[in-house]
Amino acid sequence: MALTHSEIADAALSQMFAGMQGALEKAAAYAKEKNIDEAILLNWRLAPDMFAMSRQVQIACDICTRGLARLAGAEIPSFPDTEKSFEELRQRIANAQAFIKDLDKSKIDADPDGEVVFPVGKESMTMTRSNYLMNFILPNLYFHTSMCYANLRACGAPLGKADFLARPR
Repeated sequence: MALTHSEIADAALSQMFAGMQGALEKAAAYAKEKNIDEAILLNWRLAPDMFAMSRQVQIACDICTRGLARLAGAEIPSFPDTEKSFEELRQRIANAQAFIKDLDKSKIDADPDGEVVFPVGKESMTMTRSNYLMNFILPNLYFHTSMCYANLRACGAPLGKADFLARPR
């Protein structure tokens, strides 16, 4: 049985967004328990030239909403990057999920070999729609979700592999 683009995207996004939601929830509880200002964890970065934890969440959401909007032929959404708390980041994830849920799945699934042109920094790239999902959107989602997890874990939040994989607790 072949899976459609929308089914593949839904499976990956549901799992990774659930993992981020859970990690942020645990990190908020950890910060409260240890009397750590949330801003410390939100602004944590693994290296000076990497994005902070909160930015990793924002990018994970943006890659998915913008990418799937392109595949659906929908208007590209823009979410302001103003989150200053774990709860606001969790709401951003929920907003991204709601936006994606409302996209036309038949349009996402249409013409897998067709091309999509998208911005990458100041340049643009062209890929087949299948490659765009499998080799750009999903790897970026996994990367930025991993960086969210890694930043929080580096700060001491009690997270494990099951949290990243969003296994039921």
